[in-house]
Amino acid sequence: MNAADHVRESFVWLTAFRVRPPVPDPGGRGVLPWAPVVGVALGGGAGAVGWAGSTYAAPLVGAVLAVAALALATRGLHLDGLADTADGLGPLRGRERALQVMRSGDVGPFGVATLVLVLLLQVACAASLLPSGGGWQAIAVAVLVSRLALTRAGLPGVPVAEGSAMAAAVAGTVSRRWFAGCVVAVALAVASAAEGDPVRGLLLGASAVLGLLAGEVLHRHARSRLGGVNGDVLGATAEVTTAATLLAAAVLLPLG
Repeated sequence: MNAADHVRESFVWLTAFRVRPPVPDPGGRGVLPWAPVVGVALGGGAGAVGWAGSTYAAPLVGAVLAVAALALATRGLHLDGLADTADGLGPLRGRERALQVMRSGDVGPFGVATLVLVLLLQVACAASLLPSGGGWQAIAVAVLVSRLALTRAGLPGVPVAEGSAMAAAVAGTVSRRWFAGCVVAVALAVASAAEGDPVRGLLLGASAVLGLLAGEVLHRHARSRLGGVNGDVLGATAEVTTAATLLAAAVLLPLG
């Protein structure tokens, strides 16, 4: 497949959007390399919805609508992964049992609590950002950075958890050179979101780095507990990175 097919494949796997014509042989090879492109579309859409809700109703309304729009656009896929990962990693249980719980599809108390708290954190941080100029850009950056965290999971050497067909399909699909290029592209996008304000650009960049670090902590913890990553861990990484980036932005941007 060519690059355009891989981009469309990434949208098929990571969003609820339909692409035409259908992707030939959607085996997953283009999903993680092109995830940041999906992040641009999702982040821009969520930011725009947040801005509209904040402008014509209230910041809290805009924040709820932004998070809801993101969940709808992704079919709740990453939220489901967050809940399953919390259920698997939360209680003290062995690797085999944790993977079994994550594959069951049922949501337990750890999953429910984690899901509610992460969504509340995302909404609260977005609501605090939207009244300020450029608040919607911070939302867009958080979503974009979270998709860069997904791309990181496709680097060579990332182990796959036992029984994960999705993680196996995308394992090793991102070269180190490609990932470095994605990092540069995302950094430029973050800088452009600051609209020429160097201080704001630095603070947005710091928020992105902190968000990526939070996602990396989860990624490494899951690998240690599960022996590798699976589709649920990928979804959880995206949601945690989004929430941590928003939190960092809510704390840092008022300092600028």
